[in-house]
Amino acid sequence: MPLPAPTRADPRLGILCLVAGIFVFSLQDLVLKMLSGGYPLSQAMVLRSLTAAPLLLAYALYSGGRGSLVTAGLWAMVLRGGVMLVAYTAYYLALPALPIASAVALYFSAPLFITVLSVALLAERVSALRWIAVLAGFGGVMVMLRPGAELFDWAALLPVLSGLTYGLSMILARRLGQQETAAAMAFWGNAVFLLAALGMALAFGDGSLAGAGGHPSVQFLTRAWVWPTPRDAALMCGCGVVAAAGLTLLTQAYRSAPASLIAPFEYSAMLWGVVWGWLFWADWPVAVEWLGIAVIIGAGLLVLWLDRPRQRPA
Repeated sequence: MPLPAPTRADPRLGILCLVAGIFVFSLQDLVLKMLSGGYPLSQAMVLRSLTAAPLLLAYALYSGGRGSLVTAGLWAMVLRGGVMLVAYTAYYLALPALPIASAVALYFSAPLFITVLSVALLAERVSALRWIAVLAGFGGVMVMLRPGAELFDWAALLPVLSGLTYGLSMILARRLGQQETAAAMAFWGNAVFLLAALGMALAFGDGSLAGAGGHPSVQFLTRAWVWPTPRDAALMCGCGVVAAAGLTLLTQAYRSAPASLIAPFEYSAMLWGVVWGWLFWADWPVAVEWLGIAVIIGAGLLVLWLDRPRQRPA
């Protein structure tokens, strides 16, 4: 099957799809935090990945045909899937220990890491103003982390690690995107996710290491598998539907409108992080956290604005 023709530019459709996709993905954060107190991460990951696999396969076949899945860049896509695995696993492990809003804010250090990595790995040139924005953004991250304070939790480093590895995966996507389809990369990323989750299940699924250290993130990793209730099993499988639906919406968004126009709307994830945390756990960021959130978002938006394509006269 040939690649579908590019859709006609429609900024309103692009913004709508992006905002909807971010909302859909926020539901996955909500579900995983709800389940993190009674189930292991590997169990949720296996059911999520098994559910997403046929949906992503169908999407990949529709987008590029069978030839798009097995290409010369197959192992590069698998490597990128491994990097994404670290990004998502680190973020998921942070959810039991942190308010959702804090985890989301720290994760949005990703655009800052992308700038640094683009210089280190792609030899891109970065303006002085952009470096100032990056340094300010990392200052906001330090405000959120508050190292040395009594309230510091090492789990706060996990979404920062997630932002770093997610940024690295986006750098890899810049290279791979010239030859591979986004759907193929998503399919192989999910395959790596499934295999890793099965490996985690073999390592921790019997519960022999459960409770080591007593930290919520460690318990989420090492807890034994249990037979889920029908409701909880449906929620875990629903995360697979969320992943496939969110990918479709985000792909359509970036096909419908310029990335420089719609990318800032990704920060709508912060809204849902605050809303879900307040509604379900009565979490509300304190003043210093609001400061860190504002600095991170402001720096990220400035980086995106400076990274936009410059319009040149014909």
